[in-house]
Amino acid sequence: MSAVLGTHPDLALIHGWGIGSAVWQPLIEPLASTWRVHLVDLPGYAGAAESSADFTATAQALIDHLPDGVTLCGWSLGAMLALRATLLAPQRVAGLLLVGATASFCQREGWSAAQAPELLDSFSESVRAEPQQTLQRFAALICQGDRQSRSLLRLLLACLRNGGQPTSETLHRGLDWLREVDLRPQLSTIATRTLLIHGKNDRLNPVAAAYHLSTSLPAARLEVFGESGHAPFLADPDRFIQLVNDFHHVRPAP
Repeated sequence: MSAVLGTHPDLALIHGWGIGSAVWQPLIEPLASTWRVHLVDLPGYAGAAESSADFTATAQALIDHLPDGVTLCGWSLGAMLALRATLLAPQRVAGLLLVGATASFCQREGWSAAQAPELLDSFSESVRAEPQQTLQRFAALICQGDRQSRSLLRLLLACLRNGGQPTSETLHRGLDWLREVDLRPQLSTIATRTLLIHGKNDRLNPVAAAYHLSTSLPAARLEVFGESGHAPFLADPDRFIQLVNDFHHVRPAP
């Protein structure tokens, strides 16, 4: 866990694979005017201790270190961890904000709205040989399909420089999770109020994956950003912040 800023209610920002919590930096100050923002550093990122824990244990540790009634805002792999944490402790989570999310990153039988296993194999090989160049390649993939791809890529490369590079072990562990985790069978049991935010042109988690989530999660609503790729919160931060703050204002009474 990293910085905590602002006042109640609690909002935890959970980054994805490869790029740490620095990716949220442009949003922290405006969000802190409405929320108490918990900036989460996953194990192995931004100086956070390494961990050999599996996906479920990491999700458990995540929710254990956050206050009751927290809203979890996860991006990509962070969204998968947010879903798993909610399955583990639904009574502790007030809401879910899932950005560029999927229930299964990897293609499986009957599931094509995902990436081929070969992409993950390619990244695993590249991480072993050239981790820095691999992360730069990943940043470019995030930006594909976005109307502001050039400026967005500059921002993400700055995040990589300023946030510190995770170790190869950390990157490999995350790739294993993306390859193995499939939360689709459990989605119908998540009654937590959920807002899905997804880029229409997302090349990593196709928008079809978000539509699947929106129909599988009982209390979900989907907002699609028409000219965005995998990072809609950076491509259109004003709209993103408005949606997140609106989500707060319509919170049901305890």
